[in-house]
Amino acid sequence: MYSVSESMLLQENISLAPLTTFRIGGPARFFVEAESIAEVEEAVHFARTQDLPLFVLGGGSNLVVADAGWPGLVIKVAISGIDRDSSDRDGKAIFQVGAGESWDNFVSYAVAVNSAGIECLSGIPGSVGATPVQNVGAYGQEVSQIIDSVEAFDLKETRVRELCNEACGFSYRSSIFNSSERGRFIILRVTYALTAGGEPCVQYIDLKRHFEGREGPPSLAETREAVRHIRARKGMLIVEGDPDCRSAGSFFKNPVLIEKQLEALKKRAKAEKLTIPTYPALEKNHKVSAAWLVEHSGFARGYALGRAGISSKHALAIVNRGEATAAEIIALKNQIQQRVEEIWEVRLEPEPVFVGIAGQ
Repeated sequence: MYSVSESMLLQENISLAPLTTFRIGGPARFFVEAESIAEVEEAVHFARTQDLPLFVLGGGSNLVVADAGWPGLVIKVAISGIDRDSSDRDGKAIFQVGAGESWDNFVSYAVAVNSAGIECLSGIPGSVGATPVQNVGAYGQEVSQIIDSVEAFDLKETRVRELCNEACGFSYRSSIFNSSERGRFIILRVTYALTAGGEPCVQYIDLKRHFEGREGPPSLAETREAVRHIRARKGMLIVEGDPDCRSAGSFFKNPVLIEKQLEALKKRAKAEKLTIPTYPALEKNHKVSAAWLVEHSGFARGYALGRAGISSKHALAIVNRGEATAAEIIALKNQIQQRVEEIWEVRLEPEPVFVGIAGQ
């Protein structure tokens, strides 16, 4: 028998697969859905008194959970709510959003109240609390550009803290939450500073093509719908019944190369009579398309390795073709990484978090 308050529901042996977009993974020994800061604190206390390893689950969109599951406590942070400050700050609309709120719901709300800065991040699955961890970005926008502060429970100091943007240590697909301070913080709320009445960001070539030939700039709402349309076309929008949606989204980061590496890569491509695609948003930081590297290493869209495979719509998405295991997903990941490195001398780094899986 375990001692917890009546307000906190402690469950045992809960399957994690249905709580992830991959639909893969074994059970959590213990599971708590925490709807308040007090419940998060109580769950942490329970884990510590029982000497249990702790994992914090968001929207489940960027995870590969071990087939054996998680041997400790999983906390699903379900703190909800979108609150806008009554007055703008220097033309910025300030929103405080619970970590358990659906990210796309928040994007939809921001667009509806004519606040710019996240319209190109439409359709990204998962929760608000996950966005600072990976510095989520797409189509020319990153959350680091508009995060004002992060409220988090500090497991090291056992207290709630507020971290300003600079303290989060944001870089490409990275922050202190998934690097130097991995496992230290449980994100509770995020404060965003959007541009009240701002213009949409139409930087990426896909978006420019979508609006090609029209007179005048698109609205925020039109940009949001265009992004969702493009993501759906690539299998990057969660659509019930679409097998290409049983994935963790983009599985590999676009590699960031130094000048010497980039020139060597271009020479190898030229020798094969291939041209590496250039995108202004990537090239300025010496980023290379991971999808191009995957496709030009023998992994076509629709490629299958047992029950794991590559999306038929986008080369960067590894998918669960039906009852795949985490081991099968990792086997395909390893095969892709090895082949790309052999051919192009570039090491692809995975984006998802591996839960209960060592050495990834």
